Amino acid sequence: MAYMTLDFGKLRANYETLTVEFRRRGISWAIVTKLLCGEKKYLEAVLSLGVRQVCDSRILNLKAIKAINPSIETVFIKPPAKRTIPNVVRFADISLNTQVSTVRLLSGESLAQGKAHKIILMVELGERREGIHLEELRDVYRAVRELPNIDVIGIGTNLSCLYGVLPSREKLQRLVVARERLAAEFGDGLPLVSGGTSVTIPLMRSGALPSGVNHFRVGDSLFLGSDVYNSSYLENMKTDVFLLHTQIIELSLKSPVPDGAMAKNLEGKEFDFDPSLAHAPTYRAIIDAGVLELEAAHAKPIPEGITIAGITSDMCVLDLGANPLGLKVGDYVTFTMDYMGALRALSSKYVEKRIVNA
Repeated sequence: MAYMTLDFGKLRANYETLTVEFRRRGISWAIVTKLLCGEKKYLEAVLSLGVRQVCDSRILNLKAIKAINPSIETVFIKPPAKRTIPNVVRFADISLNTQVSTVRLLSGESLAQGKAHKIILMVELGERREGIHLEELRDVYRAVRELPNIDVIGIGTNLSCLYGVLPSREKLQRLVVARERLAAEFGDGLPLVSGGTSVTIPLMRSGALPSGVNHFRVGDSLFLGSDVYNSSYLENMKTDVFLLHTQIIELSLKSPVPDGAMAKNLEGKEFDFDPSLAHAPTYRAIIDAGVLELEAAHAKPIPEGITIAGITSDMCVLDLGANPLGLKVGDYVTFTMDYMGALRALSSKYVEKRIVNA
């Protein structure tokens, strides 16, 4: 069985690095835990860092977080579906919203549960995912600001996730100005401008972040050290907090070229091979992980020189070349992963989850 490790020492180092940087700039931040897929031991590790606010897009994960530590402030980070309203109010202290009708439902449910619910209004700044158009923000805010048991604590935005639209000083300044205009017109505090995510960290580091952006929601950079803006890695951050470990179950010399008539494989892909390589066998290792555990396009074997030759539902074939490391059946091959690769492994019930360096 493949297993995944979370290196707690490296996670803590990343957390402390980000905390220092945000604190120095007067920015509060929340950890986005949706990558962890509700894995209890990993959530416990994150909460032990001293985090005060946690974001997630799954109600079950927020429920798990509250079960571990009821005092943690939880944020539901997508507009709530109507059917989820009771549990959003029950397990999320804050939710991100774009629809007046949804906020009215949150208000009614908050009254029924006898509790207040905070919201952040999300603004469209070019990503074409969730968000209120700037020209409509005033009317939406007017409609929700006095709803009973609803406390509008700020405005925010989300960029990069859908189409890769990058944040810029100009875009985020529009968000800051929108907050200032609402506060001036209605006389409300609106303390938060939640304009930062992992993709915004490079702007902050370079000094290009408008001073009014005072709240970040970060997952990718914390867990993977990712520089999402530049498709790279952030300086002074650990990039191997998560590793996937798979075991070799077969190893032999085989031709890299299939033999026989060929059709599409199980993913609907067709392949072309250079027939001149048919008589140049290489060592091919089969590992005990397939597409249910391993996202081949988003994972990289350690060390260099090992390539992924192909993958099926429950096995993956690696090309070891001449096998200079002398790998054998029973040995482990370890993978680093980007966000989508880690998400595949973390969401799989077929991958054992472990913590190291605790």
